[in-house]
Amino acid sequence: MTDMQIAPGTEITLHFALGIIDGDEVDSTFGGKPATFNYGDGSLLPGVEAKLLGLSAGASETFTLAPEDAFGQRNPANIQRFPRSQFAADMVLEEGVVISFADAARAELPGVVSEVNDESVMVDFNHPLAGRRLAFRVEILNVSAQAGAK
Repeated sequence: MTDMQIAPGTEITLHFALGIIDGDEVDSTFGGKPATFNYGDGSLLPGVEAKLLGLSAGASETFTLAPEDAFGQRNPANIQRFPRSQFAADMVLEEGVVISFADAARAELPGVVSEVNDESVMVDFNHPLAGRRLAFRVEILNVSAQAGAK
């Protein structure tokens, strides 16, 4: 263990738990294998990484994340209505079903069915945690110089 602080150019090993404020835990590495990543590599949301700056091995913190620091606000433009005829007749379409679509760049874009009737299907492409205040609990296990960093 070192006294190195989290900063650009560091590799971090940590346990984390992500949950909805006053709600369910969404993801956690506690009780399992810790996560290891390089600061700034996109493994964590930028708003979360910013809160880790300056922490060192042994630190345990819980941060509250506003939607802007996490998955953003819900965007009504990300909810779209499709004609029922665009889906196979035998396809299960009910509230909560996740359907994979392709975006303009042919990348996978998941959407959650939010409403179904005989004429149309409403699909919500917002991230499921968009608009939610989250709790991010972290225990820093190790901070070291990133391989190749000076």
